[in-house]
Amino acid sequence: MEQAVLPMTPAAQRDALIDRWKADPHATYRTWFLWEERLKNFRSIRRGIAQIVREIDGGSFGNVYRGSTLETVVSSIAEQRQIFKGADHAFLWKPKLRIPDIYESEDNQRAFGRLLHACDCCDTAEAVIDAIRRLDAQQVKGLGPAVANLLYFIHPTLVVPFNTAIVRGYNALTGSNVKLGRWDHYLSMREGVMRLNADHRSRLSNDLGAVAGLLFDIGSGRYDAPPREHDLAAARSWQADLARVREETAAQHRQWSLERESDTTHTEIQGWLRDLGLGLGFQVWIASNDRSRDYLDGRLGDGCLECLPVELDGAAESVRLIDVVWLEAAGGRVAAAFEVEHSTSIYSGIVRMLDLALGSAVAAGTTMFLVAPDDRRDEVAQQLRRPAFSRVSELGIRYLPYGELRSNRAAISRFGTGLKPLLEISQTL
Repeated sequence: MEQAVLPMTPAAQRDALIDRWKADPHATYRTWFLWEERLKNFRSIRRGIAQIVREIDGGSFGNVYRGSTLETVVSSIAEQRQIFKGADHAFLWKPKLRIPDIYESEDNQRAFGRLLHACDCCDTAEAVIDAIRRLDAQQVKGLGPAVANLLYFIHPTLVVPFNTAIVRGYNALTGSNVKLGRWDHYLSMREGVMRLNADHRSRLSNDLGAVAGLLFDIGSGRYDAPPREHDLAAARSWQADLARVREETAAQHRQWSLERESDTTHTEIQGWLRDLGLGLGFQVWIASNDRSRDYLDGRLGDGCLECLPVELDGAAESVRLIDVVWLEAAGGRVAAAFEVEHSTSIYSGIVRMLDLALGSAVAAGTTMFLVAPDDRRDEVAQQLRRPAFSRVSELGIRYLPYGELRSNRAAISRFGTGLKPLLEISQTL
């Protein structure tokens, strides 16, 4: 005789869903929320948002999206794996609809800038909500709650990311009827998400990206929301659906394998640069979130600096997230900085280089290298021609192909001195 299954309470159902979701290797919790690159890009995106504000205030924001600092920032967000895929759609200029009207209307442009500036300067939920309401009052055509995706990277504990899948997930989980494109609906959803997050704080996080990822996976159909009533048949069906999530499709497994291969290659290139830098007599810094990665018979950070020299002052936070940094043994001056871009967008690496470049005291005399596969030269060159990256281009950022590094690193380490050998095998673009 089949044993009766007692219905779970709504809270217990949500707990079970969250536990399964966190254990799922292909859900957003593990593929995005715990992804090391997620936190690595927060500071650079915030810097980019501040640059947008400065351009609006100075009247140099322009009237096109392509090639603008806004495109650079939004593209950096959109590459944050699946949860932000398509984040740029809301900001693309649609001339027939004349939306979003921040490119042709200076008043609307300034209202957008005031929102970003106010949120960057405040630290309370009340101030963020007030800034949103002020923008809503401006009634900027086509500029809706998708802006929350920018605000999230300023205040991840106060602002919930927003897209179609997150809204669908929230409605399915709570029985709400939140609609896209309306700030009042977004603020209502935010209140509900905050309560939901508080109810399950021990399983989620202060960072609202976690609960947003859960809602995204529900809304995109990866999980069914638990039934909102004590329905035994529905509860059994829901629990069976959760169990089936463990059985991944072949396509998902291949994608996961490719991502792991990419991470391994990225670490290998960092290891080459680490060993080469040490062989040339430099002190080496490995990005703080990569130091503990397995490499050969030890860790990637073995033999490298434990902390950055105090002489770096305010620029230290920028430097500590760059993949590999070489510093002179005497004095601790930054001699070279390397960003490894294996298969992901070139955007993030250049943005971090821009972050370093803006710390002018550190950038002076520093040679910057983008290290990428041999077949990505044209892509690197194309991105460096963007107006938003003009500051980095002025500093002579160089492209160092994998093949040249692979073929010459042993000889350089044995016979080379200083940066001259790397200048010989790299290219100015």
